[in-house]
Amino acid sequence: MLSLAAVSAGYGSFRALFDVSLEVAAGEAVGVIGPNGAGKTTLMRVISGLIPLISGTMTMDGKPIAGLPAHRIIEHGIAHVPENRRLFPRLTVEENLRIGAYIPAARAHFSEQLSYVYDLFPRLKDRSDQLAGTMSGGEQAMVSIGRGLMCAPKLLLIDEPSLGLSPRLVKENFNIIRQINERGITVLLVEQNVHQTLAISHFGFVISKGRVATSGTPSELAGRSEVRDAYFG
Repeated sequence: MLSLAAVSAGYGSFRALFDVSLEVAAGEAVGVIGPNGAGKTTLMRVISGLIPLISGTMTMDGKPIAGLPAHRIIEHGIAHVPENRRLFPRLTVEENLRIGAYIPAARAHFSEQLSYVYDLFPRLKDRSDQLAGTMSGGEQAMVSIGRGLMCAPKLLLIDEPSLGLSPRLVKENFNIIRQINERGITVLLVEQNVHQTLAISHFGFVISKGRVATSGTPSELAGRSEVRDAYFG
């Protein structure tokens, strides 16, 4: 589905990714783990068109998407749930969800997708008129994931869903991500929480210092020294 080959990217003169190659197969949940500053969020921003490539290639369903603006990336079926939620705090829950369905193809199926999101997150349906900025961190995480689902993506990018949440809410949100994947949406998940990420992933990549240090199935990664080194030096 998604393929990156020798992708390098950064911010101005600062390079954050070096020759990163990875594959995400349709229907899978793929985890990207690594310490702070490893380049995980940069990777997500590159895929979603927020940061241009310096070099390398990127395709979705065999079609080149490198260099496309973010709104065109969404049209190819990729939605991005960003780090730190990035909600509109003075808009209601439903208004935030409606923003996620702004492309024409999504607007045509707004009611259907809204029902899908409310089925996943019944709490949001009960609070659809509440301002997003007045909700708890866990509820805001639900809104952020729900907004990403409103365009009926083929591939959902989720960046640090456990950030700032209690252990109970982290477990709850990871269970929701598993459900999303089981319902047929491919997931690329960036996280620092190794155990939770590998528990719901079919395949994983470890990023360290802007490079892919190793990759494999969760069972293969669990005992590798690269995973230990990426976190503890």
